[in-house]
Amino acid sequence: MFAAPGRVNLIGEHTDYADGFVMPAAIDFATFAAISPRADGKVIIRSENYGEQVEHAANNLPEIRSQHWSDYPLGVLAVLREEGVRIPAFSMTLQGDVPVGAGLSSSAAIEVATMAAVLALAEVKIPLPRMAQLCQKAENSFVGASTGIMDQFIACCGAADHALLLDCRSLQFRLAPIPADVSLVISNTMVKHTHAGGEYNTRRAEVEEGTAILRRHRPEIKKLRDATVDDLKRWGGEMPENVLKRVRHIITENNRTVAAADALERGDLKTLGRLLYEAHASYRDDFEASCPEADLLVELASKQAGCIGARLTGGGFGGCTVNLVETAQAREFGEKLRDGYKKATGIDPDIYLCRASAGTHEIEA
Repeated sequence: MFAAPGRVNLIGEHTDYADGFVMPAAIDFATFAAISPRADGKVIIRSENYGEQVEHAANNLPEIRSQHWSDYPLGVLAVLREEGVRIPAFSMTLQGDVPVGAGLSSSAAIEVATMAAVLALAEVKIPLPRMAQLCQKAENSFVGASTGIMDQFIACCGAADHALLLDCRSLQFRLAPIPADVSLVISNTMVKHTHAGGEYNTRRAEVEEGTAILRRHRPEIKKLRDATVDDLKRWGGEMPENVLKRVRHIITENNRTVAAADALERGDLKTLGRLLYEAHASYRDDFEASCPEADLLVELASKQAGCIGARLTGGGFGGCTVNLVETAQAREFGEKLRDGYKKATGIDPDIYLCRASAGTHEIEA
């Protein structure tokens, strides 16, 4: 049995596919994959969460998605097969408690847990950063969601009690300790979203359009990671207003993310909190990927005792906010946040008190 965690991104939103910087933390919600060999040539995958299972011949696995939960594990098998891994016959049961549609990366947890389990059964070793790349490929090419590398990378390489600053171009990373007296409180707007199409892919196309405009002037700009605020001042006027705003968000978000990791490493929580609030404002106003419910949660959080900083996390258009809160105040903070949100919206939000956890690992019997 293998576990792979969900994640919360502390800062760095929609920067990953621009070769930029992100700073997620793995959380103590996870997907578990229990696997055993079969002798009849079949692959049977069961989801306890959905109460369903799929069955295929190991030598005749699907090559295209079916818009079903099984696309995630079957996509992993398709990518491994392309890598030359012989897929053995097996039974696998998936079960997880990462909230679906909340922006906490339940899909990457499924992919990484599946890959860890199948590789162990096939007796094949792949380095964790490469596993992350292959799981990302499964989501991009099989599932059809244009996600970056962050979700799968933190599910593979996360560390307990640390955030992880990832350079999405080089895949180099450094760990930044989260102080023991700081808790992660995640608040769910209860607004569901999906990454497989829709607004997410629209924003990505806008980012590519803006990058192409800057590249005409500076050919060395391969991705927005290479662009600066000065570039935007010089040539942003050539962009449609919506494209300009998307590009501005990503360029400034990259700068904020590195600054936030530096602040966390030196224990400067005041600066870290300011950067989180600035990141939310940029996500709301420039990337236009927030929603009224998330904005309300951030506003309510900012008024509570013990709150260091808050922002919408994940792909946007719903999902969760992440709040850094003094541990001594965390439980009361969560209760007041729930009460205020319910009073304003009539919605009872899910509140999760989390700690940063380890990446994928085997569960010893």
